[in-house]
Amino acid sequence: MAGLWRGYQVLMTKYPWTVQIVTAGSLVGVGDVISQQLIERRGLANHNVQRTAKMMSIGFFFVDYTDALISNYYLWPPVQIANFYFIPLHHRLAVVQVVAVAWNSYLTWKANKM
Repeated sequence: MAGLWRGYQVLMTKYPWTVQIVTAGSLVGVGDVISQQLIERRGLANHNVQRTAKMMSIGFFFVDYTDALISNYYLWPPVQIANFYFIPLHHRLAVVQVVAVAWNSYLTWKANKM
């Protein structure tokens, strides 16, 4: 796991934009999978792959909805304040990524609720 993390950091240094875009899209995809499997309990046989791909593309090319933007303002400022005041520098990215998975699960649920 440490080797993967170091590889990620090397790629982030060499190709910051590309890695951030791929990371964002991937995290939104993970959020959609979590939403479909853990929240909606669809099961693998009923997993909507097109929906996951759509959500990943939204993550690649981020689109804000008003209610999602408002929710964003409730979540991210406190997370970032805590992150900068209490979390050591070398763990900050991991904290943001963990919260991002939860945030992306919320976004995919919000975008796809019936």
